[in-house]
Amino acid sequence: MNTTLAVNCKAITKHYPHFQMENIDLSFEQGTVMGLVGPNGAGKSTILRIIMGLVCADSGSVEVLGYSMPGDQVEAKRDIGYISEDMRLYESETISFHMEFIKSIFNSWDDEYAATLLRRFDLKKEQKVKGLSHGQRVKATLLLALARRPHLLVFDEPTTGLDPAARKDVLNEMMNALEDETRSILFSSHNTLDIEQISDFITFIYNGRIIESRNKEEFLDGWRRLRLINMENNPVPGLANIREIQTSGKLCTVTLNNYNDTIPEQFTSAGLSVDTIERLTLEEIFLSNVKYAREGSA
Repeated sequence: MNTTLAVNCKAITKHYPHFQMENIDLSFEQGTVMGLVGPNGAGKSTILRIIMGLVCADSGSVEVLGYSMPGDQVEAKRDIGYISEDMRLYESETISFHMEFIKSIFNSWDDEYAATLLRRFDLKKEQKVKGLSHGQRVKATLLLALARRPHLLVFDEPTTGLDPAARKDVLNEMMNALEDETRSILFSSHNTLDIEQISDFITFIYNGRIIESRNKEEFLDGWRRLRLINMENNPVPGLANIREIQTSGKLCTVTLNNYNDTIPEQFTSAGLSVDTIERLTLEEIFLSNVKYAREGSA
């Protein structure tokens, strides 16, 4: 298995007057997808901009595709495709103009792949940017990044504001880019459905801190919600991995991390009966993590 790291961030900090990002450790292997999940203002874009060399960290180290950032960013960026929601194309120019412009800069440009993307995205080369819808602009920007065949794609909120059909097209093409197992994707979103659909690894970010980072399957397999009946009002076992307890009369709902099959027996031994055991969605897991982090810092 290829264990070369696409991104390797260690102990990154960045301080602004009204925002602090502390001790960010983030790494993932080439050929995989890392999704960053967090609310607006959590620090997702700051992390991506530091990784891209657009912002300098106050401390810590960043390596991208083996290059040290920001010192080696010129070399690194020849093999990185970057898209952010605030990127702009030339309004008065055509898609063809932009394709030729990018092709003149990057010798890795793939004409055949670019033509394929035009068809898949239902775009016309002669279309001017000012006449494109939001979804078409996102697709055009994605085409310009993908047709260079970079080994790392960095996307900052790529599906924001897209209708369901356009969102599906963008996500599908992101996945198609991974057919070559040496290519990697790092993307941020506050849409947990997008992250859950295509990510191999997921990192939750809140208030400038990473609150949890795992393989996606570990996230989904490790969390459960137990609905319990507590007829005798017995104390709920004080398990270290309990993240939330809600009670309503004789009913008790417990949310747990690091779940294993011995846990239900611990509740029944304490005099509570287990009614149901439910898996959580990624969004529910994220919200539980945020609530736990918020309460822990209160």
